[in-house]
Amino acid sequence: MEETQLLKGVLEGCVLSIISKGETYGYEILSELEHYGFDELGEGTLYPVLTRLDKNGYILCRKAKSPLGPIRKYYSITTSGTQRLESFKQVYKKIFKSAESILFDTINNQ
Repeated sequence: MEETQLLKGVLEGCVLSIISKGETYGYEILSELEHYGFDELGEGTLYPVLTRLDKNGYILCRKAKSPLGPIRKYYSITTSGTQRLESFKQVYKKIFKSAESILFDTINNQ
């Protein structure tokens, strides 16, 4: 399995988590992801995720003039997005514990 396929499964939850901390825009989201080790992500990976989250009603997108120039899209989380994030965290934690137990031969204390 390629790293990109594994990443695809967790990126939505990570992006929702970043947006849940406060209104933000694409470049800030990419910077935050890089801060946590997602070094090779680009706009071509992030913006389809943002579009999908917006289309599903998990985030809101508003356009506003940037202090530095062109119009910028700002993203905020919706109530539905907060619920989706909490659900994602629970499912992710369960899957991660199970996979870790198998891959590293550890006892799974669920």
